[in-house]
Amino acid sequence: MEKLPLTLPDGVFKIVLSKGGGAYRRIVINLKTSKDGDYFQAERYTDRQVFHENLKPNELEVFISSQVPDDFRQVDCFAEGLCRTLRISKKGKMTVGDSRADAKKQESHNREKNYLLKEGRVIPPLVDLGVFTADGRVASGMGDKYRQINRFVELVDDAVRQYGKKDLTIIDFGCGKSYLTFILYYYLTEIRGMTPHVIGLDLKADVIAQCSLTAEKYGYSGLSFQLGDIAGYSPDSVPDMVISLHACDTATDHAIYNAVKWGAPMIFSVPCCQHELNGQIKSGRLSALTKYGIIKERTAALMTDAIRGCLLESVGYKTSLLEFVDMAHSPKNILIRAYKSNMPQEKRGEAKKEAENLMEELSLSPTLYRLMYWKKIGK
Repeated sequence: MEKLPLTLPDGVFKIVLSKGGGAYRRIVINLKTSKDGDYFQAERYTDRQVFHENLKPNELEVFISSQVPDDFRQVDCFAEGLCRTLRISKKGKMTVGDSRADAKKQESHNREKNYLLKEGRVIPPLVDLGVFTADGRVASGMGDKYRQINRFVELVDDAVRQYGKKDLTIIDFGCGKSYLTFILYYYLTEIRGMTPHVIGLDLKADVIAQCSLTAEKYGYSGLSFQLGDIAGYSPDSVPDMVISLHACDTATDHAIYNAVKWGAPMIFSVPCCQHELNGQIKSGRLSALTKYGIIKERTAALMTDAIRGCLLESVGYKTSLLEFVDMAHSPKNILIRAYKSNMPQEKRGEAKKEAENLMEELSLSPTLYRLMYWKKIGK
């Protein structure tokens, strides 16, 4: 491994590896803080996915040296007011220089630290949830939950900004206690100044009653709750967004299917308890994946979401599977984000074939495939 002529500046909080020619377009490394101390999280970006890896501070230089110069030809290291840059020419010449930190990149970092739901602002749903204290500060031990909620709001906010409409209809399937629904409604109305109509749907009458009382207490007139089954619900008009957070097992499939059937432009789903394929999965050639219980369980869960992603693409949705929260904090860490698009028929057919190949290899018959293609909506 070649020794790089790069010394990390004191107080470095962000490092960007760019001009990549390998499997990843760029790697962004950010300083993180936990109860066990500071660490760095590396985010490796492909065209469609992002992969995370946590690093100790003393592992940074070795990590960078393993990526440069073979895979990346530029490294930008940000400290307060300083940007140290390593550049590598096409002939392999390395140069290092310091400059004042690029204002736009510094501003981007500050936005990451400030979050969309800022401390110091009394947000009733966050206070009632115990994430904020009564004066709008993050409560002790709730930092991870605060970051997780902000991450969800950021993902939805990105989609809403691209979508461009101010008056949104949003359906939350299997809403449960709806803490994220209340927080999202607060953000869209109080911070973004929008006028959304949000409907929470759940099978439990006591949950619906409690959520309705809470919405009334907050004065959230555009947020209502209804008792109903995901599979049998029919909206008055096509919703702009369908959300399904931790709907158990195949309830996620019914939520996705209904969203697709209606032609909802945006879908957000965090699957939960993927039991269905765990009872089906088997393979002669890949028996190592089914030999051990815990491996079988995790493989089945991953295959479930991989098939869901492919099936969404097969019916014209641009789809990403994103990490929602660190694996260290929750095993339910995949969020499916899908946008209705004008995807070419050839690409849609390829996605369907990818799902079918995986199903054939592992002897799988997932609910979402049966809903989409036995009922012909995928034609």
